[in-house]
Amino acid sequence: MHIPMSSPDLTGAEIAAVNQVLHTSFLSIGPQIVAFEQAMAAYIGTRFAAGVNSGTSGLHLCVIAAEVEEGDLVVTTPFSFVASANVALYERAIPLFVDVDPKTGNIHPDLAAEAVSDLVRGGSAAQRWLPRGVSSAAVRRVKALMPVHAFGQPADMDPLATLAKQYDLAVIEDACEAIGAEYKGRKAGTLGDAAVFAFYPNKQMTTGEGGMITTNDEDWANLFRSLRNQGRDIFDAWLNHSRLGYNYRLDELSAALGLVQLERIEELLAKRERVADWYNERLAAIEWIERPIIAPATTRMSWFVYVVRIRPPCQRNAVMQRLADAGVPSRPYFSPIHLQSFYQQRFGYRCGDFPATEYLGDVSLALPFSGVMTEAQVDYVCERLQACNV
Repeated sequence: MHIPMSSPDLTGAEIAAVNQVLHTSFLSIGPQIVAFEQAMAAYIGTRFAAGVNSGTSGLHLCVIAAEVEEGDLVVTTPFSFVASANVALYERAIPLFVDVDPKTGNIHPDLAAEAVSDLVRGGSAAQRWLPRGVSSAAVRRVKALMPVHAFGQPADMDPLATLAKQYDLAVIEDACEAIGAEYKGRKAGTLGDAAVFAFYPNKQMTTGEGGMITTNDEDWANLFRSLRNQGRDIFDAWLNHSRLGYNYRLDELSAALGLVQLERIEELLAKRERVADWYNERLAAIEWIERPIIAPATTRMSWFVYVVRIRPPCQRNAVMQRLADAGVPSRPYFSPIHLQSFYQQRFGYRCGDFPATEYLGDVSLALPFSGVMTEAQVDYVCERLQACNV
């Protein structure tokens, strides 16, 4: 049985929408991006939304809007896709890692509070949180928090909001994996100063490549639209540019695709939840597999991926190889950012620096997952997985 790692969920409506754009003179900066932004803001519950060409681009623009500068610290976690840390480096700032809650894989709010308090106080207390390659003299200030909603589950945001208010920090939600997720009844995307969603083909909805920033701050929204369009402001004349900007625009074809996907979002999320339920039912009896843990504060999980944990003494990599031999793809999720070669060389990180992240990096395994998976495909994966007790 052929089972892809992931698949987009596309219908004739998406194809028709893209074809319709091809019959117009607007392939970029047209009515589709405006409509997509308006629909996204309405769905999330914010005043504004700004489309961009990737989640990474969106996070970068949020870092700029938060006035993060050289030597500033952006507090985030090493258990994430690498972009959430890289965007701080784009502005010559420093991603300041704190470890995660081992149950959820999201930033541990107590550790974040301890780190920020020590860093603001300075001295030896601050140095213990800094990477080995960074001296406290090189640090300007703690400027922002960037919690990552890992795998579609919101971080514990209330204590982070309290922390941000206490120290006047911007809060940038990395919600790239969490469209539709809810924290205590509130949607991801409304829990910080701005949030970023991503629409890569393996996400809950897709535009091929693309992303969206949501915010209630009108000044930030205007800045996002300027920065994504080479720094042009709304009142700038042709080829006049008010600031340094980027080519981060989302094209009309992608926006049209995204608009139809957003109209189907509840269907798309429900189909993914159904597949997750199938997995949960079938894996419950396998003692050496730990299924995803949903925190009580997560009032709606948005299933981006289905990630299990392989309990020792079973070995994740051996299980992954056995599945591959049986024709079933799987992936380690995530490989810790601080152990990526670039970050080790740049900052001197070592194994043991973030134990919870490293444990999850060693035992987590993403199984094939999408909303178009059939029950028979899930059965096949689970049967092959059950035979992998190594």
